[in-house]
Amino acid sequence: MSRGNAERAEIAKRVFDKRKNACCSLFVVALVVCGFSRTATAQAPRQAVLDTSAGPVIIDLAPETAPNQVAYFIQTAQQGGYDGTVFHRAIKFGMVQGGDPLSKDPSKRSQYGSGGLNAVRAEARAPKMTRGSVAAVMVPGKPDSAGTQFFIVLADQPALDGQYTVFGHVSDGMEALLKISEMPVDAGGLVVDRAEIRKVTIRDTPPERFITDSAEELAKYRAVLDTSAGPITIEFFPDKARETVRQFLRLADAGVYNGMAFHRVAPGFVIQTGALSSRPAPLTEKQQKLVHNLQPEFNDTKHVKGIVSMARGDAPDSASTSFFICTGASTALDGVYTAFGRVVDGMAAVETIEAAPRTGETPNDRIDLRTVRITQR
Repeated sequence: MSRGNAERAEIAKRVFDKRKNACCSLFVVALVVCGFSRTATAQAPRQAVLDTSAGPVIIDLAPETAPNQVAYFIQTAQQGGYDGTVFHRAIKFGMVQGGDPLSKDPSKRSQYGSGGLNAVRAEARAPKMTRGSVAAVMVPGKPDSAGTQFFIVLADQPALDGQYTVFGHVSDGMEALLKISEMPVDAGGLVVDRAEIRKVTIRDTPPERFITDSAEELAKYRAVLDTSAGPITIEFFPDKARETVRQFLRLADAGVYNGMAFHRVAPGFVIQTGALSSRPAPLTEKQQKLVHNLQPEFNDTKHVKGIVSMARGDAPDSASTSFFICTGASTALDGVYTAFGRVVDGMAAVETIEAAPRTGETPNDRIDLRTVRITQR
């Protein structure tokens, strides 16, 4: 953890410790249910999708560690119990807390943090309170006091290890939660403006696309590059570079390429895009997790006009996101760069980009790669 993150975690720890005996006003409200108990049964992994005023948040639910709490959370969500509530407490970069049904009513602000408790029986405490953990809020000294309220830690909180029931982990949307944590709070620690949870939807966890696809299945996909010069359609060569094709599809599907630019134009040679530095906005945490260096899959494909290949540094395994489209034949690239596809439609757009005014190999005006859309043929 960086020094800044460590300092923020320590701040959060101090606030938690300070409020530890503050009964229902805790940031950490363990959902202790009086009598709510349900036997866990095997089922497909499920997620909670929180539509918040700061952006979507997706939580992977963990019934294997907290079956009763997860069941109660799902029940509450499906009954609309979270719709219109707010994240009523926040510690900057440390934690956010929400789920109190009283927070639907702004006139009950003074009671925020006291509602929705005493509904779920105590369950196992998580040995580690790590970044992204979603935990039940409890009344201090009352093990069976969890209910609808929950808190999410935005940095590792070792001071809370072994004290609270964790029933989920954030899989996407940490940026929205961090934004909420930065909202002003009053002297009592309540968020001044309404950080609303508009709706909570429960869904089966969607399978990760492309992970298990065979070469034959991967070959059915095409990528349509929406550029400021026009659309460019690419077909893939998974029989030559299966893992490179798979990774490109995953990156494109996750939106990693959206908003990039063609940063290099070398007429008669290549046009190149995919540099993370060309994005106007940083990657989300979920997108960042997808980016990694690729093992080379050099093959016998000739680098002729229209071939799509991965760019890299000096090291053979340094390719990650950047790729180029050949605008002419180059035998120097054959067998030392991973060719993984070719343009099947849109060469006119490729040629327009190639003809763009430039200084050296840098376009004078930005040439946008707006989106990369995956289709099937």
